[in-house]
Amino acid sequence: MIISLVAASVAALWSVQRISLFPLELTPRSLEVATASTHVVVDTPKSALVDLRQDTYGMEALRNRAVLLGNVISSTKVREDIARRLGLPVEELRIQAPLTEEQSAPPVDSENARKTSDILQANDQYRLNVQANATVPVLDIYSQTPSAESAEVLANAAVEALRTYLNELAVAEGTDAEDQVQLIQLGRAHGAVINGGVNWQVALLVFMVAFSICAATVIFVDRVRAGWREASLSGTAGA
Repeated sequence: MIISLVAASVAALWSVQRISLFPLELTPRSLEVATASTHVVVDTPKSALVDLRQDTYGMEALRNRAVLLGNVISSTKVREDIARRLGLPVEELRIQAPLTEEQSAPPVDSENARKTSDILQANDQYRLNVQANATVPVLDIYSQTPSAESAEVLANAAVEALRTYLNELAVAEGTDAEDQVQLIQLGRAHGAVINGGVNWQVALLVFMVAFSICAATVIFVDRVRAGWREASLSGTAGA
């Protein structure tokens, strides 16, 4: 039983910690998943949302522009800026651009397309899911990271990086301020862990499974050895 306890304890520890022997150290695994969200209105300098002189065709144009801007967030330049704001290698950041009826799935050759191997590292990755509202010019931005704090930072960084990119582009193109699109963030992102306590749950489950397997193996080996011993004694007695 002592062997089973030791083996199960090691397995439980390994399930929540990365164990390195050279040098000897423990590194916590990223098992918790946190999310955050924020929403951005795509508007005109003289707000189309409060100006009754704006017609419905203008709102439709803004909705189309929201889809365009959602795709800009996943562009290389903005993606690199977001990663820089978080202090992340850019390859660790995955961004899903808005999907539409015309584009209902990510392009096959997209660097952000999901892969089977993502299952093994889903909790370690930083993800952004950008959605364009189908009825109003609003971008819904959802982030997923290992902690609530980083989820908030990621969602807010997406808005800030997009706004910075548009400002730089306007300066480069010589676009007057009264002709520039406006991004109105509807409150800062608020993050929360969605699977709190998962470390203890995983460790307990692994301990129970490992202990059961080890105990069953020990019992089986003991019975086999006992059978061999009886067979040996029977053979000796018969001789």
